[in-house]
Amino acid sequence: MLFGRRAPVLPTPEEALKGRPAPEFPLPERHTVLGTPLAPPYPGHLAVADFGLGCFWGAERKFWQTPGVWTTLVGYQGGHTPNPTYEEVCSGLTGHTEAVRVVFDPSQVPYETLLKLFWESHNPTQGFRQGNDVGTQYRSAIYTHSPAQHAAAESSREAYQSVLTASGHGPITTEILPAGPFYAAEAYHQQYLDKNPGGYCGIGGTGVSCPVGVAKTDN
Repeated sequence: MLFGRRAPVLPTPEEALKGRPAPEFPLPERHTVLGTPLAPPYPGHLAVADFGLGCFWGAERKFWQTPGVWTTLVGYQGGHTPNPTYEEVCSGLTGHTEAVRVVFDPSQVPYETLLKLFWESHNPTQGFRQGNDVGTQYRSAIYTHSPAQHAAAESSREAYQSVLTASGHGPITTEILPAGPFYAAEAYHQQYLDKNPGGYCGIGGTGVSCPVGVAKTDN
């Protein structure tokens, strides 16, 4: 039990909501902070990384503040329902987690730097929750776009587990999977904390530093 509730459970593909063939809402054209396009295609020298670390409002801000990040957008990933809405994801019946897509220049910010920011910006040992936010949509996740990213993510998880264990924390519950479909969230979620500077941000780390240089990849 979590806070007196039944523990969240991921739905099977058969149990998941059916969704829809196309999104019900348009994606804004430009990032409100960086001024760059949100939708692909992106310039060819850039790479893409996807992370889930709790409520995506605060998570997105962590990444857009990082030098070398070209654009960010929030959405839903890792589930079964095509083109879900926020309300559907929050129901726990789509299987998605709240995710941040990070489009970055590997020559300015290595993927390992993004991994370090990911691990240190949340508590990856909490399962289907992040702080007081409880639900399958708040689980920790890394969705990779190349074998090199996948190897770097797994290596960083092993390295961070070592220092977390030494600090008295439990096992990491982060899922690391090849990236599946990423469905952009509604317009009001994009760069939410830029539009609402005093808005809710539930992002908080363990206070344990993640080792750097645990793996090397260009994207």
